[in-house]
Amino acid sequence: MSARLVLLAIGAAALVAARPPMRYQPDPSSVIAAEIAFNRLAQDKGQWTAFRETAADDAVMFVPDKVLAKDWLKKQADPPASVSWSPSTVYVSCDGRLAASTGNWKRPDGSVGYFTTIWRRDKKGRWQWVLDHGDTLASPRPASDILSGKVASCKRPARPDGPPAKDGKDAPPADDSLLWTAEVAPDKSRRVTVRMWTGAAYETVIDDSVKAGS
Repeated sequence: MSARLVLLAIGAAALVAARPPMRYQPDPSSVIAAEIAFNRLAQDKGQWTAFRETAADDAVMFVPDKVLAKDWLKKQADPPASVSWSPSTVYVSCDGRLAASTGNWKRPDGSVGYFTTIWRRDKKGRWQWVLDHGDTLASPRPASDILSGKVASCKRPARPDGPPAKDGKDAPPADDSLLWTAEVAPDKSRRVTVRMWTGAAYETVIDDSVKAGS
């Protein structure tokens, strides 16, 4: 794992080399480290304890309705053994304040699934999660042995003073370089999407849809 983090740190350094100074560097390895620490805390202190201790005050989760996480979590007792998880891909905003991670999880009973976590830095620069989402799968999603980290572009549109195009291609980040949505439909199906600014357009990098009843 340490070798992967070193590779990601080197890649992140190359990505930010041409950017103007920012308070927080958009470093994917720091998000991966936060996910790894989150999982370790769950194994050591309990699943819901870890979720409570790392959640932002306004964090939301699906149970299956979308709820304020801290209100729901304070009523939950830790299970005898925690689910375990590991990230496979991380996306970070241009200014380094927002991130999305996704990967696979496994329960003690052997069932598997995927997760998506939205992370945001607090006033002290610590990563806190603001959205937890996932679902069960028949088999784990394919995952590379090398963790992937990508940073949104800081590039402004070619015509910053012109009217925004209907397709959004001329919309500057400022800093909306990483956008996410989490919605529950009337039939209780839900969808989480993450879009990343490429410098010319928004690319959908995560699109998780869960059927009603899941």
